[in-house]
Amino acid sequence: MTVSTQEPTPGTREVEVAIVGTGFSGLGMAIQLKRAGIDSFLLLEKAGDVGGTWRENTYPGAACDVPAHLYSFSFEPNPAWSQVYAPQAEILEYLRHCARKYGLLPHVRFHAEVTGAEFDEAQGTWTVHTKDGQWVRARSLVLGNGALHLPAYPAIPGRESFQGAAFHSACWRHDAELTDKVVAVIGTGASAIQFVPQLAARVRKLYLFQRTPPWILPRFNKVFSQARRRLFARLPGVAWLYRAAIYWNLEWHAMLFLRKSWLGRLVERVARRHLAASVPDPKLRGLLTPSYRLGCKRVLMSDDYYPALQRPNVELVCEGIESIGPRGVRTREGVQREVDVIVYGTGFDVSRYLAPIRVVGRQGRELNELWNSAPSSYLGITVGGFPNLFLMMGPNTGLGHNSMVFMLEAQARYALQCIQALRARELRWLDVRPEVQAGFNEEVQDKLRSTVWQSGGCQSWYQTADGHNSALWPGFTFAYWRRTRQLRLSDYAQST
Repeated sequence: MTVSTQEPTPGTREVEVAIVGTGFSGLGMAIQLKRAGIDSFLLLEKAGDVGGTWRENTYPGAACDVPAHLYSFSFEPNPAWSQVYAPQAEILEYLRHCARKYGLLPHVRFHAEVTGAEFDEAQGTWTVHTKDGQWVRARSLVLGNGALHLPAYPAIPGRESFQGAAFHSACWRHDAELTDKVVAVIGTGASAIQFVPQLAARVRKLYLFQRTPPWILPRFNKVFSQARRRLFARLPGVAWLYRAAIYWNLEWHAMLFLRKSWLGRLVERVARRHLAASVPDPKLRGLLTPSYRLGCKRVLMSDDYYPALQRPNVELVCEGIESIGPRGVRTREGVQREVDVIVYGTGFDVSRYLAPIRVVGRQGRELNELWNSAPSSYLGITVGGFPNLFLMMGPNTGLGHNSMVFMLEAQARYALQCIQALRARELRWLDVRPEVQAGFNEEVQDKLRSTVWQSGGCQSWYQTADGHNSALWPGFTFAYWRRTRQLRLSDYAQST
């Protein structure tokens, strides 16, 4: 099939590349295509604006826990970041700026929620379906919908019976009245430690239900002065050096996650000192002290979470939840706490992030069924049996220590090389060889066995129910960059 090389209009149904999502992943891929002179692409976005997770997560206090100068595209620095850790609104505006600057908005079809995609082996094309009954045919398909978009709700009996307002932090109800209300927060993950201090200052009573305490390090956030921002703007080299310093400072933290890491023990002591300095009450401090190795769950950063828990209107509840009723939450000790609102800070269903999309490859194989036991891929980007399909933030490419934007740029560059190879060699498709994918996954799982994620004494969202870790990259990000820097066509079966 000959694919149009012209820029697509909103009604176009044939393009060279279809991209799902307009967060960092989708926009980053689209910009790579633009810079390579490929204009025949379409971004399919379920909402009415770009931004991905930074459009969706609008809870009070939402911010990134990676310094903003690194949590941005390397080719599009932003000297105007207001502080070290940018708040949600600034990151969203940055993504909108990127979409405008690189001319991506004419390529976006908004309110186009993708429900399925099928590969035509004879034609070497993907047909992508949207919820409104439209379709797009493309030579290549890029799934940039990200892993942090499917809210995970706890399996608590009676959860649906609650009669007050109840919502997940990723679907914040800004219309819900919280001032002077009694609020239950279930979960103490990365989002909760940001919004709990905000809620504690507003509500009459806050019950925080904790299953396991997180390791928390001091955040040391600071506002950039006008002089500092002018310096970054006028001397881009200084901003580049600052970004590089952040990268390398974070990169050595990968050593934290080795099972026998002396560095991990050292940072645990730093976290314990932070807890001791913040929480003088020994009983509360004991409840907030993790019993597992640092890094087994996501390491969090906050300066205001511990103080918030010591407010007179906040109660930390560590008993397990037995059920939720129409008026409140009941613990296994038989205590019923009546509340007006329930907020779930229980993270995302990372292992099922593609569940809303039915992706069918060669010989009728369905990706979600293939991944039912454990997601796997090659380099987190391609999957055997699904030619010309490229994943962003695919299996085993998540990070516990550095910026995902760095990983996404590496993935976009690799996918671009595949797309260019299809063009230059006039190929119908590229399909990663099964033995190549199997070897890569064996290597990754072998490395994971020596990390705290597998032996740190906790159960986290990094793992499936049977303990398989398909979320994280077990090493340095520069090693991943090196692995993805150059496409090896010998890794792929090719059809002309």
